[in-house]
Amino acid sequence: MSNSDPTSFLNRCRRSRSFLIGGVMTGFLLLCAAISLFWTPGSAYDIVIPDRFLPPSAEHWLGTDQFGRDIVSMLMTGTQNSIAVAVVAVSIGLIIGVSLGLLAAAKRGWTEEFIMRISDFSFAFPAILSAIMITAILGPGGVNSILAIGLYNIPVFARLTRGSANAIWAREFVLAARAAGKGKFRITFEHILPNVLSIIIVQATILFAIAILAEAALSYLGLGTQPPHPSWGRMLNEAQSLIFLDPWQAVFPGLAIATAVFGLNLLGDGLRDVLDPRLSRKR
Repeated sequence: MSNSDPTSFLNRCRRSRSFLIGGVMTGFLLLCAAISLFWTPGSAYDIVIPDRFLPPSAEHWLGTDQFGRDIVSMLMTGTQNSIAVAVVAVSIGLIIGVSLGLLAAAKRGWTEEFIMRISDFSFAFPAILSAIMITAILGPGGVNSILAIGLYNIPVFARLTRGSANAIWAREFVLAARAAGKGKFRITFEHILPNVLSIIIVQATILFAIAILAEAALSYLGLGTQPPHPSWGRMLNEAQSLIFLDPWQAVFPGLAIATAVFGLNLLGDGLRDVLDPRLSRKR
């Protein structure tokens, strides 16, 4: 269990460079998404052919694309889409996966075996491949992308939760709770879940980054968010044929994806040290 002293927690936050840098990068991402809800420097949707391929200027900070759309505005609006897909997809995996993991650890026997074998079967298919297969069957679109990414996250959370919960079930305070007559359901929510929550939060942060990357990959392949809604992956797809004419159109969405994924990975690494300082001492 991590130290619950607020002062100690804040001190660990300040000492963790990964947490601070990742937090700033992730905060910037969230700020861009929030601002784009009510303001962007230009239009991310309007096609203005006379303004196509304009260089960076005071009016168009990063220039315009082949349809005359403002690139900064498209990047900012695309942030909304990436965050929305990632939040819902990770939430699906977290709620269902954690529930299955806790159930497997509490029930053991054939229940645990069945849940783990289903998880093993799911891991036979890589995340992107599974998402492509599901969206190819159900059709392209943001909702199907969320479903595809969320389904992949379920066995990840299930296995992590089950492994962590099994270790807690063997602890002395849990044995004492069982001796006091508490049922498995009550022990799970009073003792098991609070002790595995920090590990789940760290894993959710990492999977958030993977979900953003997966959404961009699906959009790049034409299976994710559909026009006219801006998407970082589709911006890359549209820019690939213009790489020699206007390479910046590919650079900017690529940097946005890299910054988001890198920032979230740093934040997850920092959260691991902050929430469980024992791991920091072992490294």
